[in-house]
Amino acid sequence: MHRLLQYHLERAGFQMLNAKNGREAIELVQRELPSLIVMDVMMAEMDGLSALKELKKADATKNIPVIMITASAHHITRQEAELSGAALFLTKPFSPTQLLMSVRTLVAEVEGV
Repeated sequence: MHRLLQYHLERAGFQMLNAKNGREAIELVQRELPSLIVMDVMMAEMDGLSALKELKKADATKNIPVIMITASAHHITRQEAELSGAALFLTKPFSPTQLLMSVRTLVAEVEGV
């Protein structure tokens, strides 16, 4: 899934930074301050929902939109992600076109385009 996301996003002109787990994702986001975060719910060391909550607490990262991805369509997971500040919640499998449209929209909003 990661390689597929990277292929489509980079092909569309986006630069992608990669983290191996939730803790690394938080450190990377705090250091690089990206325009957008795409994060899986299921990650090692710290799950995506916990990482999302941490990012939304910090002043420097709280306004960065986050797209959460999961293989589980569980309603509670979706609701928790939205209540925690996720801009979008995608359930696998999803269309690369759907992801690219969402990424473009959210990045344009952040960059004021």
